[in-house]
Amino acid sequence: MKNLFTLLFISIFSLGVYAQEKVAKIVFESETIDYGVIEKGSDGIRVFKFKNTGDAPLIVSAVKSSCGCTVPKKPTAPILPGENGEIEVKYDTNRVNPIRKTITVTSNAVRPTVALKIKGTVIDSSKASIIGDKEKSVLEQ
Repeated sequence: MKNLFTLLFISIFSLGVYAQEKVAKIVFESETIDYGVIEKGSDGIRVFKFKNTGDAPLIVSAVKSSCGCTVPKKPTAPILPGENGEIEVKYDTNRVNPIRKTITVTSNAVRPTVALKIKGTVIDSSKASIIGDKEKSVLEQ
């Protein structure tokens, strides 16, 4: 009877060791994309690249932007372990402003929510500066 309990205990303990949960892990090449200074109306599409470094399929369930001027596109298929994926982001470059937006990615990864950021400045070089001639003082103009 003693041997039976010992064998049962060892069996249950060894099952716990082998029953490790498989998880997905999302690792981005960069969590920030800097557009730099870009011209009004230029290409506003950028791509966040990532890899599933876990041992379970990665499912990206939602990708949301902090504003309607930024449209993210999530992957539709699961990303298998060891494979790469992309999240495409399109910013409306017809808005002349500094860019400071957040894209929130929700998935089944160990880190279920990741905040990606885009930044930069959109300028319109066809319009004259409202500051005027910078070489002259206000009195000289």
